[in-house]
Amino acid sequence: MFIRPCLLFVFSLCLFSPTASSIGTACHDSERSALLQFKKSFLIWKFASSEPSAYPKVHQWRLDKEGNGDCCAWDGVKCNNNTGHVIRLDLSSSFLYGSIDSSSSLFHLVHLRRLNLSDNNFKHSEIPSGIANLSRLSHLDLSSSSFSGQIPSQVLKLSKLVVLNLSMNELELQSPGLRNLVEKLTNLKELHLGGVNISSKVPQNLGNLSSLTSLSLSNCSLQGPLPSSIGELTKLEYLSLSDNQFSGQIPSSLANLTQLTYLSLYENSFSPGTLSWLGKQTKLTHLSLFQANLYGEIPSSLGNLTLLTYLGLDSNQLMGPIPFWLGNLTRLTVLDLGTNKLQGQIPKSIFNLVNLRVLYLDSNDLNGTLKFESFLNLKNLIALQLSDNNLSVLINITTNGTVPKFRNLELASCNLLEFPYFLREQDELEFLELSENKIHGQIPKWVWEMSKESLLLLSLSGNFLTGFDQPILPMTKLGVLDLGNNNLQGSIPIPPPSIVLYNVSSNSLTGEFTPLLCNSSYLAYLDLSTNNLSGVLPQCLANLSVTLEILDLHNNHFVGSVPQLCKKGSQLRMIDFSQNLFQGQLPRSLAKCGMVETLNMGNNQLNDTFPFWLGKLPELRMLILRGNQFHGAIEEHKGNLELPKLHIIDLSFNRFSGDLPSQQFQNWIAMKVVNASNLSYLQANIEFQDFVYDPFTYSVTMTSKATEREYKKVLDFLVVIDFSSNSFEGCIPQNIGNLKALWQLNLSNNALSGHIPPSLGNLSNLESLDLSHNNFSGEIPTELLQLTFLDFFNVSDNNLTGQIPQGKQFATFENKSFGSNPGLCGKPLSKTCTMFQVSPPPLSSEEDEGQEPLVEFDWKIILIGFGGGLLNGLAIGYMYTPLWFRKYLRRMQQKRREARRKPRN
Repeated sequence: MFIRPCLLFVFSLCLFSPTASSIGTACHDSERSALLQFKKSFLIWKFASSEPSAYPKVHQWRLDKEGNGDCCAWDGVKCNNNTGHVIRLDLSSSFLYGSIDSSSSLFHLVHLRRLNLSDNNFKHSEIPSGIANLSRLSHLDLSSSSFSGQIPSQVLKLSKLVVLNLSMNELELQSPGLRNLVEKLTNLKELHLGGVNISSKVPQNLGNLSSLTSLSLSNCSLQGPLPSSIGELTKLEYLSLSDNQFSGQIPSSLANLTQLTYLSLYENSFSPGTLSWLGKQTKLTHLSLFQANLYGEIPSSLGNLTLLTYLGLDSNQLMGPIPFWLGNLTRLTVLDLGTNKLQGQIPKSIFNLVNLRVLYLDSNDLNGTLKFESFLNLKNLIALQLSDNNLSVLINITTNGTVPKFRNLELASCNLLEFPYFLREQDELEFLELSENKIHGQIPKWVWEMSKESLLLLSLSGNFLTGFDQPILPMTKLGVLDLGNNNLQGSIPIPPPSIVLYNVSSNSLTGEFTPLLCNSSYLAYLDLSTNNLSGVLPQCLANLSVTLEILDLHNNHFVGSVPQLCKKGSQLRMIDFSQNLFQGQLPRSLAKCGMVETLNMGNNQLNDTFPFWLGKLPELRMLILRGNQFHGAIEEHKGNLELPKLHIIDLSFNRFSGDLPSQQFQNWIAMKVVNASNLSYLQANIEFQDFVYDPFTYSVTMTSKATEREYKKVLDFLVVIDFSSNSFEGCIPQNIGNLKALWQLNLSNNALSGHIPPSLGNLSNLESLDLSHNNFSGEIPTELLQLTFLDFFNVSDNNLTGQIPQGKQFATFENKSFGSNPGLCGKPLSKTCTMFQVSPPPLSSEEDEGQEPLVEFDWKIILIGFGGGLLNGLAIGYMYTPLWFRKYLRRMQQKRREARRKPRN
């Protein structure tokens, strides 16, 4: 009888007691004024926030007619119920736009405990040092808000911080660094610094942050080994260390982190290792180990992780079969095993994963015949990649099952014989990859109608397609269309205005270049090469230069003048008009192509003097003018051909005359620096909708070792000068010996005279030297014995005398290298030398060994003997490239394997 009145009394107190607002402590005037002043210092801009749920919270902040207002009731503001002080301010995703500094009224809110300004735009402001005024802060979130610069030391004075999120900005943490932060902020439970440039090792004392439950240090330029102390953070539930440069092994102490639900270590430089540390983290739902240098079989201990919804092991060296027990991980929605060395057949248990939305098994060594209808059980599947295996996919759906609505379907190199008929009903596709199959005949009209409102990428290259019924393609969002390497006939199909990458190379297309292509406002890559196209190019091509990066029209029958190609702001990086019938002069607008790396006008009928006006193109690496009618002297006084990045210049088979341009040799800086460790090809990467397409590798046709070759790919360190088959005269300048990066030097078939300069012996990388068919006299300098990479040498048809240098590379050359020089003697010629003709002997082996090596290579595989020649192993295109090197490059490309071209009938 006594309890109920007491409860009623307590209830009445709660119901009728005055609130903080009613007793006048809800909002302090000074803090209300500070908030209003803070609001006025920013614009509201709808592009300042990216979250779909964003809205301008400060719009509600205003005073009433009496000039009052309870700021504690404003959106994003929370006050202490007892004191009325503002203790929380959440203006995340509020469209705030403007700068902020230490004078901001924000820092008058000294009672703040939580501050969230994430997902706004502070115009690359530095984090103000005034942040130190907010010494009571326990939560600080400035992520994704366009802050920049060094994180100030004042942040490290906020010793009560429990949550710190500075990710997704352009910040640095270097002085102070990560070690200082760990020492100062010992109460942290959540530390998110993703995207902050730290550029240091992870300190061993990281393990002292024993309260951490969430740690993100992704994309921080972290280096060195990952310390084993990370295994001491046993409360961690979230750990992201992806996209750094970690070395050494993945520490086995990660096995101690049994509370983890999220683990991401992808894209690092770990030493090769296995997954032996994995299996005890049974709470994991997300595991991402893409490109973590893993090898061996997928361990059975991974089967303990039954809560996994995301499993990413792609781009490693995992081998063996796909484990049958993966079918027990029934919560999986994403399974990515692509780009490994997995073998055998796809286990049937995979089709038990009914929650799968994404399944990537591409670029492995999987084999067998696979019925596509097996995937009908995976009704949630939206992305499937089976490309680049040894699979034969049979698409003969006979059941009444419903085919999933795909967004991404990649079936390249799957031995398809026809277009899968079920595609007719697909209306949500975004990416469709059917390249490198055996599909014959016409492209059906329905292909252009399927998913026409959603399709972003369509690749049909490397088939046996002959034509199409739709000259103007109706897709409204199509960005990538690859029809290359087929047997297509007729005129150029017109892609939609949305096109970014368009490839119809290596077909049998006829007709002219249609001006309709000039309407493509986003076009970055256009390849019409190796067809039967003809006619005059339209002047509207220049309109494309502000977006176009790759323009390849080589090996057609285009005629007339080369049109104006570039205007101010040109993005063109590669121009290849070689092997056509162009006439007249080069357009002077090429001087506006400030981004161009490759300019190839070879094998046309151009008639012009040397284009000195190209001399200041800062990025030009390859200039090919061979096989035209260029004429006149390359006169020094007309200007300097600076070209600081020039690697290849080919002026052969023209009518140039006068002296060799010694001043230009001095200007070509890139030819002086040996960079043989750069094992990459000259190429351009084109991205579209976060999809990185196969890199476009620059190709070129040149004379190498007296044979004309097409270099399908050009290694970045290949350095060539070819001035052959002109009318140059005079001596070879001594300063050509400064171009120490030269691999090939061809001055044959000119009217050069004088002595061969001894300075050529300085060209320590030289593999091919052709001075034949000139008027050189005197002896062959013994300094050429220093050219230990020399694989081809020709001085025939000159007036040389004396003994041929003996030993080393010269012991590998045949008679024809020295023919038609009546005054030469010694091996390999049958003519012996008199005592007056004998040259000084070469260096003894002891003397030779005492010299410093001219070039050092940090490679385990160098050369076998003197005769092989390094370029034979590396630079003559993919068909001569060693298997280990091809695989190395494929790993560098991460997501996409290099396209394989099968022989054509």
